[in-house]
Amino acid sequence: MTASLPSVAAAIRAAMLTADPQDKAMATRAVVRDWRAGRLAFAFDVVMPDVPARPALPELLPPNRMPKRGRGGSERGRIALIHALCHIEFVAIDLALDAAGRFGAERGADFVTDWLGVAADEAMHFGLLARRLRSLGSHYGAMPAHDGLWDAARETAHDVAARLAVVPMVLEARGLDVTPQTIARFVAAEDHTTARILQRIVDDEVRHVRFGTTHFAQVCAERGKQAPQFWNMLVTQHFRGSVKPPFNDSARRSAGLSCEMMAALA
Repeated sequence: MTASLPSVAAAIRAAMLTADPQDKAMATRAVVRDWRAGRLAFAFDVVMPDVPARPALPELLPPNRMPKRGRGGSERGRIALIHALCHIEFVAIDLALDAAGRFGAERGADFVTDWLGVAADEAMHFGLLARRLRSLGSHYGAMPAHDGLWDAARETAHDVAARLAVVPMVLEARGLDVTPQTIARFVAAEDHTTARILQRIVDDEVRHVRFGTTHFAQVCAERGKQAPQFWNMLVTQHFRGSVKPPFNDSARRSAGLSCEMMAALA
């Protein structure tokens, strides 16, 4: 019976509180497998941690103290760029887990399924980039990393609409804009292996952003809000950076970020 099953919230919390990167990725995949197989109850009997567990390395620095990476022309520059991307994917695992665990009770099983699927993708992306670092003689944790990525989760922990507006619809959408140029740099350096990994990531991110826009539209309909204007207001209130072109218009349209949405924000 469902009552005898462990809760999905407890499984998510345990994964978020796993510090070792490889163990976190494996725990995340296990949560997703168990949820899809019906081995976890739709129950939210524990709260999500304010901050997920982190490994001792990489050293986490404020954005203004991060060393300059250059443009990825040299092998060292490319390794630094891969490391930065690897860290983004590592934090993205917890961002997706937190969305499912924090807002799943109010949004329903489909929401949990979507965001656990995103978490599984992020764990896979992290694994691909970590393996690539090892093949280049480095490893995740060998360099400092940006400590500001969890700020978006803290800032939007109170409201699912704010979380959707900022994390998938701004942060992940920005990946749609900048990753194609990053891929081109690796191709120019004849690093086609990394370029293929990044292409896989950007293809998955289109789907992630689409999850965000779809669930955001549902919340807007329930609250009687116009999506473009509501998104603009939430981003203005809860996102500390700026959203500015150039935009990858075709990828954004595929992900449900219409020209009307972007015009409202601009």
